Order: sequence, then structure tokens, then C-alpha cells
Amino acid sequence: MSNHSEAPVTPVEAPEPPYYVAVFTTVRTEDQSGYSETNARMEELVKDVPGFLGMDHAQTPGGLGITVGYFRDAEALTQWRRNAEHRAAQKRGRAEWYQSYTLHVAKVERSHGFVRGQVPQSPTAG
Repeated sequence: MSNHSEAPVTPVEAPEPPYYVAVFTTVRTEDQSGYSETNARMEELVKDVPGFLGMDHAQTPGGLGITVGYFRDAEALTQWRRNAEHRAAQKRGRAEWYQSYTLHVAKVERSHGFVRGQVPQSPTAG
């Protein structure tokens, strides 16, 4: 994960459904040589995928990491999955950086958000 401490902490706004999410949950190994650079490159690269809507990251003090990527449609997610640089990073992650991980892909049919001081959004359904 890159260092986002300088940016304000806000989640990705709730897009209009339907859309897709890829939830990547990890426990990393102790040796993280090259991880930060590769992660920054992946964050840069995914932004070029048509239909990419954004991503959220979280890391627990105990070492559990969660990244949620938001995609407009299944084709956008497939394009990201098939990206050659992304596939090489996945291979290196399994070999070096991850003790374990899970990936969950889901179609979102309802979504809403809240920001203090603003009128709440109504839940949307697809």
C-alpha cells in the first residue's frame, strides 16, 4: 500500500449501481522488498482501465490489509485482471509478499453514502 497520510481520508463515493467490486484481503510476509514501488505502479496502471471507478485501502495494526477496487462493469474488471503488468505483480506477490490472501468479486446492486454536514444520499438500486 502506498502512503496516503498526506491526502484527506475519504472513501470512494458510492457510484450508481450496478457496478462491480474486487475485495482483496491480504496478510503480508516480513520481506516487503520492492512491494511499495510495485503497489504504486499498480495504482497508477489501474487508473488507465476504462470503467475503473476508484479504490479504498485499509490496514489493521495486526497486519490484515484490505483493498477494494470499484469497476463500472465486468469488462473493466476483466481488462484489469488480464493486464500483463498486473499479472506479473500477482505472480511476484504470491512468491514474495503475501503470506495469504483472498479475492472476492461481487456485483453491487444497492449503494449509498453519508457525509456529515451534507444531505444524506438515498439508497439506490439497480
